[in-house]
Amino acid sequence: MNLPLEKPATPRAGLRRMWRDFGLTYAANGFVGWLFAVTAPVAIILSVGSRGGLSEAEIASWVFGVFFVNGLISILFCWLYREPLVFFWTIPGTVLVGPSLAHLSFAEVVGAFYLTGSLMFVLSITGWVRRAMAAVPMPIVMGMVAGVFLRFGLDLVRALHDDFVIAGPMAITWIVLSVAPALGRRMPPLIGALLVGVGAALIDGRFAAGTFAGLDIIQPVIQAPAWSLAAAIELVVPLAITVLVVQNGQGIAVLRAVGHQPPVNAITAACGIGSVVSAVFGGVSSCLTGPTNAIVSSSGENARHYTAGIFVGLLALVFGLLAPTFTRFLLDAPAAFVMTLAGLALLKILQAAFSTCFGDRFTLGALVAFLVTVADLPLFNIGAAFWGLVAGILVSRLLERDDFTRE
Repeated sequence: MNLPLEKPATPRAGLRRMWRDFGLTYAANGFVGWLFAVTAPVAIILSVGSRGGLSEAEIASWVFGVFFVNGLISILFCWLYREPLVFFWTIPGTVLVGPSLAHLSFAEVVGAFYLTGSLMFVLSITGWVRRAMAAVPMPIVMGMVAGVFLRFGLDLVRALHDDFVIAGPMAITWIVLSVAPALGRRMPPLIGALLVGVGAALIDGRFAAGTFAGLDIIQPVIQAPAWSLAAAIELVVPLAITVLVVQNGQGIAVLRAVGHQPPVNAITAACGIGSVVSAVFGGVSSCLTGPTNAIVSSSGENARHYTAGIFVGLLALVFGLLAPTFTRFLLDAPAAFVMTLAGLALLKILQAAFSTCFGDRFTLGALVAFLVTVADLPLFNIGAAFWGLVAGILVSRLLERDDFTRE
């Protein structure tokens, strides 16, 4: 059987070519993209796991699974396709799992993770996912993306208001390095903001005394699944929709917006395989990340963005192995530090999303998709971003028919 998976780029990039393509800009973008993934998203895992009654070892194993497994997939795909294809885990899916842990055992939830991964792999080899995504107008997808990313821009403003001691110097440094190209080439704006933020936090005594004490290596826990019809009904379809439509939709949209051509079917297959392997350690389903891919492709040359993705994957491997140590450090960092860094990294992506939304076609559908997503009201255990897409498409089908004809 010929699988409808996209062919990798040829010829393969060797170590010398990758080293030549790598540089400070791509290291900076990769580091910030990784930092974004290991801050608030990790805190969500910790919150959901602790509320669900998981042990510290089970939570640490979950973190290890979603970082180490997806780090390997990211490195492989960035190298194979020579594009920034960073995989992590579904954040809305993690939130979705929270209420389920109140009445389902963790083994039953893990069984649902296995089933979700298997379903996604089957969909990838049918080619259905690529055809479905091609049928959704890009302005409506970017309306959903803008709705998801808006909170990062708002968090930047809130950080400047609530904690100017940390956020102020970071934002000023970013502006100065962005305004002066000569300085920006020597010190990428995001790295400058990062270093200034760490310095401000240290000077202000914002790290706990035990933050930098010792290195703890992960000891992963192998989770045996339990097969439950109730868990399958409650979790499998919502998780699959969240990954394929919402999360992968974001990642593919932001990459296409800057000129990349992500391999949709291959990405879906990787999400299916990654979800199954992550589930071995208790990890939630894999996805093509939207924010991190937006960050790694936010500056520099498109042909070299893949090196930033590989760098993210390498950092993810290290984080997975040292999950207990890094988690302690990141939870001790000031909230304004993370909010400011993520907001600065995503400003231009948010700008591009709005430009695509409100061009000359599907503008009303894009607006509805944006508003429904920003409202953040889930329905039937499925997040608002999915319903934003649905509402935007329906409105455009009814009121913007001419745009579909021209499309």
